[in-house]
Amino acid sequence: MRHISDDLIDRHVTPEDAQRVMEDAFASFGRGRAAMQERIRTEAGGVKLSTLGAVIPDQRVAGAKVYTTIAGQFSFVILIFSTEDGRPLASFDAGAITRLRTAACTVVAARRLARPDARTLALFGAGTQGTAHAAQLSAALPLERILVSDPYADATVAERLSEQCGIPVQFAEPEAAAAQADIVVTASRSVTPLFSGSALKPGAFVAAIGSSLPHTRELDDTALRRAAAVVVEWRPQSTREAGDIVLAGADVLPGDKVVELADVVLGTAPARRDPDDIVIYKSVGVGLEDVALAGFAWDRIGRL
Repeated sequence: MRHISDDLIDRHVTPEDAQRVMEDAFASFGRGRAAMQERIRTEAGGVKLSTLGAVIPDQRVAGAKVYTTIAGQFSFVILIFSTEDGRPLASFDAGAITRLRTAACTVVAARRLARPDARTLALFGAGTQGTAHAAQLSAALPLERILVSDPYADATVAERLSEQCGIPVQFAEPEAAAAQADIVVTASRSVTPLFSGSALKPGAFVAAIGSSLPHTRELDDTALRRAAAVVVEWRPQSTREAGDIVLAGADVLPGDKVVELADVVLGTAPARRDPDDIVIYKSVGVGLEDVALAGFAWDRIGRL
């Protein structure tokens, strides 16, 4: 069984590959040809072990991601098996896969849910995931500027992001960033809402990807109440893990407002009906994404 490093993933798997794989994986899931395993967390002595997985016969792979969380730091490994004979195929470092697949899913959602005339991205959090989102979104969509709101970012972040994305980047205060943005990405570790939902522009697309814990949230009830739809990767896991959903007021999210990404990909559940609709994509990260991209990487790298 071969081990595939993050460096190999970065050299041989592109963001465009990841976006295509995510579309295919969610289409398979939406058609009932793939299955997911919810995240299970086990904790003792300040060490958390998490597992989540998927079976994807269309890709001939099944597998799981296993990772530890210690003092807020993550260490990931993915294992994949053949669905044809059950053989273990490969293990992966999985840091690169996690970074690629998270932003790729946001691009898949944004292509369908952001307005075609979206030009300004507000980025809340300029860490690993925030930077990956800025890079993938600016390459996939006709963005013209990025506004960064991150109290922990150093002064060079704007210049580095501008060079990477090829468009102007500047810092902005939270309310101002949200008010000017056509697309908002929240990629923080905040436990409380980052801005007032009243600041969002009509027609905005919001991707909240920073939290997968039921006691933390990046969006307030006003943002959720104003949204025409809240798109999630998988309802059973998302409604259990996402603090944005778990902590929402009882009247904020009626059941028909929560839509699964697979239905959006297949076009069976429209989430935007009007140009002025605000649409939220709430990501927690699901095993389908990790196993699908690992399976793709194995096909490309495993025989090199």
